[in-house]
Amino acid sequence: MKFLIIILSLLLINLQYHLWFGKGSYQENHALRQMVEQKRKENSALKTRNDALAAEIADIKQGLSAIEEHARMELGMIKRNEVFYQIVE
Repeated sequence: MKFLIIILSLLLINLQYHLWFGKGSYQENHALRQMVEQKRKENSALKTRNDALAAEIADIKQGLSAIEEHARMELGMIKRNEVFYQIVE
C-alpha cells in the first residue's frame, strides 16, 4: 500500500512539474498568448497603413488632382503665373 502511495505521489509531482514548467506549460502558454496579442496589434497597425496606401494609389490612378497635390507637397511644384511665398517663422 505504501509503495502505491509513493508511486502515485511521484506521478502527481511529475505531472505538476510538466504543468507548470515543462513543454506546453502554463507559463509557455501565457507567453504565447501575449505574443499572439502583440502580433494582432502589429497586424492591425499594418492593415491601417496598407489601407491608407491603397487609397492613395487609387487616388493617383483616378485623376491628376492627386498627382498634382503630391507634386506640390513633396516636390514644391508651382504652376505658371503662380507666385510662391515661403513664410519663415
